Amino acid sequence: MNAPQPHYIKLKQYILRHITSGTWPPQSRVPSENDLAKKFGIARMTVNRALRELSASGVLSRVQGVGTFVAGPKAESAMFDVHSIRDEILSRGQMHSVQMLTCEQVEARPTIAAQFGLEPGSVLFHTRLLHRANGKPLQLEDRFVNPTCAPEYLDIDFQIEIPHQYLMRVAPLARAEHAIEADVASRRLAAHLDVPEGAPVLVLTRRTWSRGLVASYVYLTHPASRYRFVGSFEVG
Repeated sequence: MNAPQPHYIKLKQYILRHITSGTWPPQSRVPSENDLAKKFGIARMTVNRALRELSASGVLSRVQGVGTFVAGPKAESAMFDVHSIRDEILSRGQMHSVQMLTCEQVEARPTIAAQFGLEPGSVLFHTRLLHRANGKPLQLEDRFVNPTCAPEYLDIDFQIEIPHQYLMRVAPLARAEHAIEADVASRRLAAHLDVPEGAPVLVLTRRTWSRGLVASYVYLTHPASRYRFVGSFEVG
């Protein structure tokens, strides 16, 4: 006779059935450890093991103090490249669309001014755009631009030419630096990205130079359940 399956395996199968059937769609919240333990009459430690293993395999996404969510298929971006989100989406056979949220001239706060090597209060251009793939939010772009490098930036039609494409044309890239951090979605950010409040997000911060000046400083925020960064390099 076959030995009975451990409780944590039965629980994993239960969760997977709900996901594959569509009962629990991507980004939906999974019942809490306490609720699952009570439902199945098992120890919370057993539930924790099942959720932990499903999270490690990329099926679930867990946020400490918030909850557990169903992950979804993830788009990929090359970690070391400076590229167009439009080209990236189109290359996967998806439809790209963009929504303008903010387009303004601002006086730079000290922290932002420092990124450009400018005095606080210096004039910068500021835009916020929401990029979608097949109608689903994939990237919130929050960008500051040096007017010296791109004086007509606020006048361009971002439906035709998104900021990356425009800046590569008028302010050729000479240098770039970036950092990637994990965060959780605030209520406002969650509404933009169509994820639950507190869901994990990935934030890429990038600064670019052109002709000896910092041309752009941008925050690119992605839902972690639908996006990941990948990269490789050779030694020698």
